[in-house]
Amino acid sequence: MRILGLGCHYHDASAALLIDGQIVAAVDEERFTRMKHDPSFPQQAVEYCLRQAGIGIDDLDAIAFYEKPLVKFERLLSQHAGHYPFTFGTFRKAMPSWITEKLRLRRLVKKKLGFEGEVFFLDHHLSHAAGAFYPSPFDEAAVLTVDGVGEWTTTALGMGRGTRLELTHEIRFPDSIGLLYSTVTAYLGFTVNNSEYKVMGLSAYGEKNRARNPYYLKMREVIDLKADGSFRLVRSYFDYEHAERMPSKKFCDLFGGPPRKPEEPVTRRHEDVAAAVQLVTEDAVFAMLRELHRITQCPNVVLSGGVALNSVMNGKILSETPFQNVWIQPNSGDGGSSMGAALFVYHALMGNPRSYRLENPFLGPGYTSQEVEAFLQERGIVYHRFPSREALLQDTARRIAENEIVGWFQGRAEWGPRALGARSILSNAGNPEMRDILNLKVKHREAFRPFAPSVCAEEAATYFECDTPLPPAADFMLMVYPVRPEWRDRLAAVTHVDGSGRLQAVQRAQHPLYYDLIRAVGEVTGVGVVINTSFNVRGEPIVATPEQAYRCMMGTAIDCLVLEEFLILRSENLRDAWDAEALAGD
Repeated sequence: MRILGLGCHYHDASAALLIDGQIVAAVDEERFTRMKHDPSFPQQAVEYCLRQAGIGIDDLDAIAFYEKPLVKFERLLSQHAGHYPFTFGTFRKAMPSWITEKLRLRRLVKKKLGFEGEVFFLDHHLSHAAGAFYPSPFDEAAVLTVDGVGEWTTTALGMGRGTRLELTHEIRFPDSIGLLYSTVTAYLGFTVNNSEYKVMGLSAYGEKNRARNPYYLKMREVIDLKADGSFRLVRSYFDYEHAERMPSKKFCDLFGGPPRKPEEPVTRRHEDVAAAVQLVTEDAVFAMLRELHRITQCPNVVLSGGVALNSVMNGKILSETPFQNVWIQPNSGDGGSSMGAALFVYHALMGNPRSYRLENPFLGPGYTSQEVEAFLQERGIVYHRFPSREALLQDTARRIAENEIVGWFQGRAEWGPRALGARSILSNAGNPEMRDILNLKVKHREAFRPFAPSVCAEEAATYFECDTPLPPAADFMLMVYPVRPEWRDRLAAVTHVDGSGRLQAVQRAQHPLYYDLIRAVGEVTGVGVVINTSFNVRGEPIVATPEQAYRCMMGTAIDCLVLEEFLILRSENLRDAWDAEALAGD
């Protein structure tokens, strides 16, 4: 049985291929088009999935689409009718894409892919839920999905047992935790559906004590939150139902002034507002989880939806709720829903037993040594081949220990927005200056942004005050924990201003080369931790090809590139240097 999952047309378009119950390939379209959060039809992602499996489009048994376009269009019409004439401008802009593509998905699949078989359309939040439950390690689990909005649903609670999955409770648009967080994102001068993680990072600089934060109670004014986690947003504070802006004038007045312009400095007020929305988000989600546990009495919970990428919140789930075990889809945003759609059709609709567990997130494209060397030779790039695996590890560990910045391109690419040791930039976590160097000279981004520490899973508790045993979500860099006080000075580059770090616990079974590199760094430095940040610059998706990895190195302060078993030094290829500003994006 071969099922292709698709998601597109809003943001983070993707494709995932399931064969006989196993996900064999999955990738976001942005990795090919180089447009971050690309919403377009995932043509190249589909072609990759089929090529990886060695099959053609006619070999598919079905296609599963991650939502129901007609139901979403119903919401759009309802919004327009309820707020006319204020919505006329946005409605008119939206209509052409609906008429030509979004409402004609079957025809589009036939035209773009040549597929004439059955296409299943699933509820958006059911795809999220399926992408969280079916690949999880649990036979039974409570399910929570939270995002901006699907068709109508913004939050859903339910239960999965075996192959059965049912969502039993929901909250509907316009009430949305995701849209509340996005409203604050816009208010703070960042890009919606792209920079919510910046607000999460900025929140660490603000006052996290609810009694002392001057904006916490104000943030509670804009949301009517009940003890069971149900909520309603106070609509007068929001304009997103009828305008191309999110915070209303009333919202701006409540929080002390007009929205921050992107070029304006970040002030203490902005930091406290970010902290306030983070606190209220945690209030709401933890209340939902407590209610979900009361309803299901299940020790296990799985999460998906864009809000489930909030790693600060995730690190507190087991301490703040009665759940004993948690699993989170590593591609929890809309990109991950293509996988969920395929799995739901295979298990829930077709009744096939479960056998897949998403333990290895490296589902994207990879390159053979022959392909890499052919590229290097064709471009006339000066390179060296490591004589052995051990030589690669020892040389790379030495370079990291000596404060070189290493581009690391190994194996198949990661599924989801986090670089997990396949497409990463690595450096010395013990150098207190490295965070500023990376932000300024490599990533070209805001100085307040933190970097993640990678550590071998068995040693995580040495450096972090983390859950024991560690949830699998920590493998996917989805959990923030306090760095142990005695290690904060020695891990200054990965310790955020509030003493926390977004931990990646690396399992050797998942990525043995990366695991062994961290071990090798520990042997040289005495600290088994490395900085791991995504292999890209601001405004660009993570690199997907050897060409993109090489260009990224040459346009930044990355010192060297370890590209499979090849070493490329920036200093030996300066004739090819690109302007770093041209690569910096927006």
